[in-house]
Amino acid sequence: MRIVVTGRQGQVVSALLERGPAAGVEIVALGRPELDLTDAASIRAAVSAARPDAIVSAAAYTAVDKAESEPDLAFAVNAEGPGALAAVAAELGVPIVHLSTDYVFSGEKTAPYVESDPTGPVSVYGRSKLEGERRVAEAQPNHAILRTAWVYSPFGANFLKTMLRLGETRDAVNVVADQHGTPTSALDIADAAIAVARRLAADPDPSLRGTFHLTGSGEATWADFAEAIFAEREARTGKRVTVGRIGTADYPTPARRPANSRLSGETLGRVYGLVLPDWRQSTKAVLDRLL
Repeated sequence: MRIVVTGRQGQVVSALLERGPAAGVEIVALGRPELDLTDAASIRAAVSAARPDAIVSAAAYTAVDKAESEPDLAFAVNAEGPGALAAVAAELGVPIVHLSTDYVFSGEKTAPYVESDPTGPVSVYGRSKLEGERRVAEAQPNHAILRTAWVYSPFGANFLKTMLRLGETRDAVNVVADQHGTPTSALDIADAAIAVARRLAADPDPSLRGTFHLTGSGEATWADFAEAIFAEREARTGKRVTVGRIGTADYPTPARRPANSRLSGETLGRVYGLVLPDWRQSTKAVLDRLL
């Protein structure tokens, strides 16, 4: 099976390139200049030439704060691009797996979000990703939209690697403790995306199509996540870093973050039989590699 994935250096792309061979899947990563999500013609040409059996739409504009001042670019990359990609998938007769985000919700719900909950993004980034979901679903019915959250990995820039870097020179770090979600390893996302793409390509069951939530098991605050990272680091190096628990108001950003980013994975587990590992287990696995 050949899966085309958009992007070259993102966390999920890197994870797919690593995980693909073991799953018996050829991963073809397409990015600029061959494939530019702001250029529909390049999308059609690059994807068609790659002759995929399935497509994973992973590339995105992820600069959440910068998106507030660059809404046109955010929508071009996160909405128009995936819509054009899904249209090519429909033309080629192959399924598309599109990665989305917890930011499509307002974060005001007090329980984990399920797929049928009303959306209500509070940032440009969230609105652009929600529009991308709509365009993908409209262009190619043979799709699975996977909403995930708090992604980290051994690759690229992410919260876990930032904490490790700060811990090199500091004995204490302040971290937000009133935002709730689930840290999710890009390696786990890659495994799930491959499994979903394979099922979509082989099984016409309508229940496999639609929107699903894909995050690690369990829940945490950002401060909880940081404490777990530093505890694992201390066990390996002996250096202790304490976490100061602060509120969102103490760390203002241009874009609002959802206070509740918890996503229920019950539907994905029931339909696909996919349940991601507990976030602490996956965090330890990533730290084993980095440390």
